[in-house]
Amino acid sequence: MEPFLHSTQSYCSVGMITFYPGPSKIYPEVAAYMQQAYQEGILSQNHRSEGFMQMLQETLTMVASKLAIPEGYEVFLVSSATECWEIIAQSFTDKGALHLHNGAFGKKWAEYDGRINEGVLSHAFESEALPDLESLTLPASDGLLCLTHNETSNGTMLPDTFLADVRERSKALIAVDATSSMAGLHLPWATADLWFASVQKCFGLAPGLAVLVASPAAISRAIALHEYDHYNSFVFIRENFQKFQTPFTPNTLGIYLLGKVMHDRQPIEHSAKLLEERAADLYSFFDSIGLHLVIESTELRSPTVLTIAMEPAELVVVKKKAREAGIILGNGYGALKESTFRIANFPAITDQEIHTLKMFFISLFQKMSRNL
Repeated sequence: MEPFLHSTQSYCSVGMITFYPGPSKIYPEVAAYMQQAYQEGILSQNHRSEGFMQMLQETLTMVASKLAIPEGYEVFLVSSATECWEIIAQSFTDKGALHLHNGAFGKKWAEYDGRINEGVLSHAFESEALPDLESLTLPASDGLLCLTHNETSNGTMLPDTFLADVRERSKALIAVDATSSMAGLHLPWATADLWFASVQKCFGLAPGLAVLVASPAAISRAIALHEYDHYNSFVFIRENFQKFQTPFTPNTLGIYLLGKVMHDRQPIEHSAKLLEERAADLYSFFDSIGLHLVIESTELRSPTVLTIAMEPAELVVVKKKAREAGIILGNGYGALKESTFRIANFPAITDQEIHTLKMFFISLFQKMSRNL
């Protein structure tokens, strides 16, 4: 049999509209950006060269500017959000952490942290209610509190008001996994000290890079802990980024593409308004055609990842029909894998593609009702 890499067969269905919540659709301009990267020669530059350092500086500046990151907060680039879990566990605490979570990804973060540190506490709360902060003992000023802003597994999001309440109640460092919201929503940066996200969702890029944003307080903590035991120790990363270098050979193409995407996108206020309006329309639409929205609380619904419940047998048919219509629906995740599908509402997805999705469901349910 001919090896797949040497065949003429496509890895995926060309022309399909994907609503998978990550990796998800990339901006179509990325193809041209990749050609530019090759033509400019940046991909052959070593990561101590003037050309690379200038490119990295411009990328960091674009990220901070377009995402409205406050002055004093610093931007770093690493390989993935999962690596951010590791960096935070290694470099920002010597006393463990408290993780508050209501879904599979927040739970995974807590479990991973627990394999690195002692004293890690995990508190699960319901997806339809926020945790009762009055009943919790939050970490002291030398502690660490970990939250998942957008829980991709069930389609929930922590409201800004909750994050502000946590900040007011706890003097600990606050770390937030914002993988499904950074570059799509206007984040309340001042309510936390560490924010991070992989780029394969709202940034509209392929996986292989993550953005880590650190507050002055977080940086001071890392400097005080002086943790240098790992290749990705934060203080070592920062020392290199202050020179616009990386501590190890980087994903040069990924950094270049991030800079180009950020340069050509409008400020975050525009994306946030678009996604919030589209999300409200989509939630209303799915409700109107009789589908069951997993999250009933409008306050807690994610604007970027919608989760819809369906009987498993019916779900198999719907996903098959969607593929036949050129549409990829996101699978459910974890305990919800067989009974839900997910819809990404990321900036790279166009209004026309959202319209096509809605027309598919209208047509499908009309046919199904005629067959009853």
